[in-house]
Amino acid sequence: MDASIVLSKFASFAWGPWVLTLLLGGGCYFFAYSRLLPFRHFGHAVRVLMGKYDNPADTGHITHFQALSSALAGTIGMGNIASVAVAIQTGGPGAVFWMWVCAVAGVATKFFTCTVAVQFRGPDSLGVIQGGPMYAIVYGLGRRWKPLGIFFATCALFGTLPMFQANQLTQILRDTVAVPAGWIADPSNPWWFNLAVGVTISAFAGWILVGGIRRIGQVASRLVPLMVVLYLGSALAILAVNLDQVPEMVSLIVRDAFSGDAVAGGALWVVIVTGVRRAAFSNEAGIGSEALAHGAAKTEEPVREGLVAMLGPVIDTLILCSSTALIILSTGTWQNTETSGVTVTAVAFEQGLPGFGIYILLTCVVFFSVTTILTCGYYGEKSLGFLLGAERQGVYKYLYVTAITIGATTSLTAVIDFIDGMYGFMAIPTMTSTLILSPLVMKEARRYLNRLPSR
Repeated sequence: MDASIVLSKFASFAWGPWVLTLLLGGGCYFFAYSRLLPFRHFGHAVRVLMGKYDNPADTGHITHFQALSSALAGTIGMGNIASVAVAIQTGGPGAVFWMWVCAVAGVATKFFTCTVAVQFRGPDSLGVIQGGPMYAIVYGLGRRWKPLGIFFATCALFGTLPMFQANQLTQILRDTVAVPAGWIADPSNPWWFNLAVGVTISAFAGWILVGGIRRIGQVASRLVPLMVVLYLGSALAILAVNLDQVPEMVSLIVRDAFSGDAVAGGALWVVIVTGVRRAAFSNEAGIGSEALAHGAAKTEEPVREGLVAMLGPVIDTLILCSSTALIILSTGTWQNTETSGVTVTAVAFEQGLPGFGIYILLTCVVFFSVTTILTCGYYGEKSLGFLLGAERQGVYKYLYVTAITIGATTSLTAVIDFIDGMYGFMAIPTMTSTLILSPLVMKEARRYLNRLPSR
């Protein structure tokens, strides 16, 4: 059987009804169970993010701001720029609506999963305190649940490989720089260019990864805010030009969400599944990878990091992904079957900002991809450290740099199916353990939030 068919079936199996129920149903449960308690403290979350409560002596490795920047570095980028295009071309405009639904539920999910990640931190084999779903499972549920933690770490080891980012970064460099410049004699067979980009990215990312989460946090906290401002500013400029079309595009998204007319055969199930899968890739709520970054935050108050974490889906999906979707729809580039992934967004940017839009996007893609790749390296390293011992986690860098090169030289569809499948399996232990531990999260949340001065 062809490898692409195997990967497609693997992704479809991993995203069966059980995972959709866990993510959507679990998110709605968190939303209702919390009685909006954390949502009433967005202002406090921003103050925590800005460093008002930072204490260098607290347990952890990076500040709240660096933790959110690192987590956003793992999601903002290809998830917002290329993944949205994939969602619309695969599931139609209606898939964006289901991304919104998942993002709203994801705000609650992020609060619970990332509070748990700090609330039940524990030492690795070298005695260093770590956070993340596998540690929450072992130290929150007990050691008899360790097989579930092992399952998560194994899936995360491969699911967080930066193959998609490397693939799309290579694609936009090839389509916007190499081919127009005539560097590639045969555009249908650009193997040498793909390989060269993959090796270059691998070398740079491997050097940064040696510095660990502290260096990643420092790099991400500087680059991510600047790139968000640049990308969002450009997106708003394009939408301003096409402002008269925005209401109709929003209406199209809502209509198609319940009809599936834009998908061959009118398959509503395809629309919903596509939206949920792309939302999970975009903001990672409930997947567990983001909890690895937030679990490294310097704090003795788990709820603080949960509050900071819940800002992620708002920034990532509700703001940035929505901007990308409206740009792609209003310019009509989603209907071009000759382009895919990040190239769809690139064409939309060039139409919206002729002459320089594509270069703005190229700048954003390069920096977003680099920061995402770095964060993915941290996730995988910690997963291997849990499985084999922290003293052996350095071996991961060989798998990491190899995966970047493979991602740069492999088809987009194969890469998406492989990563999607692993993400689906990662959600099972993450959501299961968090649902079980949710009463303890709410107890901690009431204790902390009720002590805050009323406004």
